[in-house]
Amino acid sequence: MAAKRRAKRKAKRKVKRVVRKVKRKVRRKVKAKAKVRRKVKRKAKRKVRKVKRKAKRKVRKVKRKAKRKVRRKVRRKKVAPPEMEM
Repeated sequence: MAAKRRAKRKAKRKVKRVVRKVKRKVRRKVKAKAKVRRKVKRKAKRKVRKVKRKAKRKVRKVKRKAKRKVRRKVRRKKVAPPEMEM
């Protein structure tokens, strides 16, 4: 009887050990996946930031151009009338 009980306990221990091993394996895989996901997210964020910076620069350039155009127009208007009187 005792031998049977001992065998049962041994089997249970074996099962527990296997389960632990599998759990560890799974956990490692999950962590690796999470790491990859984080990496991808970071990369995407960097890309977004780059694009936004580029867009901002473009907007600034366009605004500057428009301001210059307006300033030139105003200056021309100020200069024009005396020439017309001559």
